[in-house]
Amino acid sequence: MVTKNEEILRKPEWLKIKLNTNQNYTGLKKMMREKNLHTVCEEARCPNIHECWGERRTATFMILGAVCTRACRFCAVKTGLPNELDLQEPERVAESVELMNLKHVVITAVARDDLKDGGSEVYAETIRKVRERNPYTTIEVLPSDMGGSFDNWERLMNARPDILNHNIETVRRLTPRVRARATYDRSLEVLRRSKELQPDIPTKSSLMVGLGETWDEILEVMDDLRANDVDIMTIGQYLQPSRKHIKVQKYYTPLEFGKLRKIAMDKGFKHCQAGPMVRSSYHADEQVNEAAKQRQALGEA
Repeated sequence: MVTKNEEILRKPEWLKIKLNTNQNYTGLKKMMREKNLHTVCEEARCPNIHECWGERRTATFMILGAVCTRACRFCAVKTGLPNELDLQEPERVAESVELMNLKHVVITAVARDDLKDGGSEVYAETIRKVRERNPYTTIEVLPSDMGGSFDNWERLMNARPDILNHNIETVRRLTPRVRARATYDRSLEVLRRSKELQPDIPTKSSLMVGLGETWDEILEVMDDLRANDVDIMTIGQYLQPSRKHIKVQKYYTPLEFGKLRKIAMDKGFKHCQAGPMVRSSYHADEQVNEAAKQRQALGEA
């Protein structure tokens, strides 16, 4: 017998995933294995992998290995003791970006709390290598808080990515339960310091919903991000990767996501993408382009 609670939490129709294992998908997967590269698309079991790989031919590279030093309760990436750094990885990422002929690339990484610099030097070197081979490709980076070290953030921002993305992930009240080691205020500080170091580089952050937050708490996150001059926000539905991860408390409707997007834009974000399947890197090329248009319209660029 199905209980009322199980009925409420059953995945709705709008969360059905379209599978596309065409030549683009299989070719991209083959190249990633040949180059010994990791993607957050695979490691985090992103629901959009078939669309991004199969239709858009885009991917989010995950550097610094595939093992994270943190064990966040929402994330499917492996946790444990990471391997030694692969200093040839930045060159391989740059070569893959060239082979894929990407106009926009997203580079993320596992948290490396075992490294004093948090992995910031490898991040910076990856940005430099990608830019050397692909001068017309825009580069978005999605790092952890790297221990909150200002030196680490200065090293990363001095490499001048085209967009800095750091995820707030959830509301303040739920952060201790959902995230490991990261704090709500530290994430806000990371975003604020990034803009202070390079004021012309757009900043971006992502929020998952469905973890038990209230509507007012979502709006509070928006206000906190805008107070720290964040330009772009993405809002997506949390999906439980496995039984050991935190459970879904609510499935938001497309109409609710539409309302959240309008509220975010009214609060001053230059671009907001909100929807059940939206993830931080989902249609990232469109997000950075829309933000650039908004800056031009406002006379900021």
